[in-house]
Amino acid sequence: MNVIIKSAAQIEGIRRAARLAIATLKHLTPLVTPGTSTLTLDQAAHAFITDNGGIPAPLNYHGFPKSICTSINEVICHGIPSSKEKLKSGDIINVDITVILDGFFADTSMMFPVDAKHVSSTAKRLVADTQQALYLGIQQVAPGKHLGDIGWAIEQFAKEQHLSVVREYCGHGVGIAFHEDPYVMHYGKLGQGIELKPGMVFTIEPMLNLGSPQLKVLKNDWTAVTCDGKWSAQWEHTVLVTDSGYEILTWRQDESIPRIG
Repeated sequence: MNVIIKSAAQIEGIRRAARLAIATLKHLTPLVTPGTSTLTLDQAAHAFITDNGGIPAPLNYHGFPKSICTSINEVICHGIPSSKEKLKSGDIINVDITVILDGFFADTSMMFPVDAKHVSSTAKRLVADTQQALYLGIQQVAPGKHLGDIGWAIEQFAKEQHLSVVREYCGHGVGIAFHEDPYVMHYGKLGQGIELKPGMVFTIEPMLNLGSPQLKVLKNDWTAVTCDGKWSAQWEHTVLVTDSGYEILTWRQDESIPRIG
């Protein structure tokens, strides 16, 4: 395993990329309305990122055809934007943004309700609980802690909420490349896995399902959906291990968790 400890200059570069990723999500927010196609979201994100000097990292990554991922309802991750896929009242959608800016990468995603008053209470709880699972994982980040501590916190909370944890996909190192070591599982045991050290940068991105954790990948070779058709949610942040704890590099001003902890 080759975990890159980022220098101060590299961390600042990742911070700048993170600010562009955050701004892209903010730019897309008013577009998440009934009748909007996921291709419209993709095109708006692509234009915003490139107009601000960035590159959408997913575009052509191992053949991925679009600039963002849009995952609706039972889609767990890697939904491909399409002109035929239009948002409906009551949907929930994950929008996943990864940008490259001046050679540095930052990765984040968030859930959006589509016409929130029509989103079921079950779906709203799923979205809120998945975000809380992310926060609990982040709060385990500090020098001397272990990767397993992050997964343990997420898995225990998910079990308490009667949600299942998707195991096939995980967080990952990021910053110099799109995907680096270490890989961050969203399940685990306390004290296991590599020890966290200042300068590590990685994503935490739990995917929790209302039903079974089992999934299948569609014929496009990208989009993962739940086998039972029940809904899934995901939230993601890029996190830095600091000398005393963590810094959420993709933190948004509307969040309740502290940016630095």
